[in-house]
Amino acid sequence: MRLRHNPDDSARTLASEVEVADGLVSRGLGLMFRRSIPDDYALAFRHDDAKKRGLHMVFVPFDIDVVWTEDEEVTAVETLSAWTGRGTAVADDLYELPAGAASEVAVGDRVWLEV
Repeated sequence: MRLRHNPDDSARTLASEVEVADGLVSRGLGLMFRRSIPDDYALAFRHDDAKKRGLHMVFVPFDIDVVWTEDEEVTAVETLSAWTGRGTAVADDLYELPAGAASEVAVGDRVWLEV
């Protein structure tokens, strides 16, 4: 599974090592208590409907990029700081990546999981 990004007519891979947080525990923990994540990694949170979705960086000791999407269209992109970062946006899916991995992703771009 890969996380793909298409800002125009050319697609590129944001992450080729994708973990889906699909259970109560994995969604609740997210990246908490991990020391680091690989450069080619994304943690995906997939939902059936779009609504305001927030996250926090408590017990996450490294910065991350977060991409929120609705129907694969990016609604927000933020870099959250270790321990104290917070972010909220409307989305049906959101993706957590290493800091800097989403530097070329902009609102309105297309981001999706490719199986």
